[in-house]
Amino acid sequence: MIGEYSLSEVAKECKGIVIGSDVKICRFSTDSRDMLEGDAFIALKGKNFDGNDLVVEAAKKGAVAAVVTRKIDTNLPMLHVDNGLNALAAVARITRERSSAKIIGITGSQGKTTVKEMTGSILSQAGSTLITPKNQNNTIGVPLTLLSLTDQHEFAVIEMGADRHGEIKFSASSAKPNIALITNANDAHVEGFGSLTGIVEAKGEIIDATVQTGRLVLNYDDANVEKWVTRAESRVVKKFSGQNPSADYFASDVSIGSKGAAEFILNTPVGSQPIKLGLLGNHNVLNAVASSAAAMEAGASLMHVKTGLESVKPVCGRLSLARGIKQCKVLDDTYNASPSSFKAAIDVLKLFPGEKVLVAGDMRELGTKSEEFHGKIGEYAANAGIERLYAIGEKSLHMVRAFGSGAKHFSSRTQLIDECREIASPNLVFLIKGSRGSRMEAVIEELWKAEED
Repeated sequence: MIGEYSLSEVAKECKGIVIGSDVKICRFSTDSRDMLEGDAFIALKGKNFDGNDLVVEAAKKGAVAAVVTRKIDTNLPMLHVDNGLNALAAVARITRERSSAKIIGITGSQGKTTVKEMTGSILSQAGSTLITPKNQNNTIGVPLTLLSLTDQHEFAVIEMGADRHGEIKFSASSAKPNIALITNANDAHVEGFGSLTGIVEAKGEIIDATVQTGRLVLNYDDANVEKWVTRAESRVVKKFSGQNPSADYFASDVSIGSKGAAEFILNTPVGSQPIKLGLLGNHNVLNAVASSAAAMEAGASLMHVKTGLESVKPVCGRLSLARGIKQCKVLDDTYNASPSSFKAAIDVLKLFPGEKVLVAGDMRELGTKSEEFHGKIGEYAANAGIERLYAIGEKSLHMVRAFGSGAKHFSSRTQLIDECREIASPNLVFLIKGSRGSRMEAVIEELWKAEED
């Protein structure tokens, strides 16, 4: 955090009431277990927890104040607020206003975590860069990330996810990006937004929060790009594309090796640069172009881009390749799943020599089109030449039926794992994928286990 804070300063920002002394605060935390002397504890409340119950514990750990939503029997100075999350966002806004770092906000239906990692890697070549850790891209994670800003940071790459309307607006209003990037808009999480139109509208919330002198980096290949351009008003817009030379940033001479890694020429307003990615899949070419655009608009050079992109390693659970039991190959894409990301992963799988097996779990949050989408993935895998489809989950039955011969549905994860372990061989490549609720990482763990003597 940057400098000291006071309860009254936060109270003014979130319309709270100070109870007791207006103490100076070194740091704010939402975890009562990691309090340090001079910290203030922000009591958040969720479905299964109430941080107000932990105020006394926080005081014992060294907290000098607490932000609460109900009166607590303690001598600790308090800030009483209507909503703890709003108070957290208020502190994040204060921190962001004090910072001189350029803030790059990233959202979209797919690719935002990979783009965040790529952009962060590029900008880290140019200066001290704060990057959203792991998957802390929600309405709690974004303000907590902003609280990590220091005077030394020159850039901050903030990922923003959402399951419903208003969440990106909430996060972006704290971050106030100098540069906002939207990767795309598709039917991922359609259940929470009602329709693709709702998703497009929600992703555009980041535009409204971008500073008026800021820049927007938009996907020229997305069918909805002009809606975002209109929403941009006076802000500068830069467009990126997979291979369309009409965009400001685009790729050319793309080649994908037999193991899925991509090489291409990155074309930018200031020149071109050959890039060799360590990530798999043609979709990561577009992610790389998007990241390059955002980073260069923030001030990175072409050499920063090359060094940063070529040093990026696969994010765990996102098309990372490993050797499994009996010398089989295992593509881990278990982080999450949507129709478009399933297709992208299948496109990578089909490049590998040997027998290819798609091990699939259900896709979640697809609303009334769930059966249709699952069926289309089964068809897509069959048409791509995938030899076998093993699936688990109620919705994945529609994948199996659409795939046809070579597909098998399992009623239990144990049966699925046993079958995978049985057929594993040096000539076989598994792709493991499904939504978080499908817990497909359990299959990965078993296929990575060393064989018993």
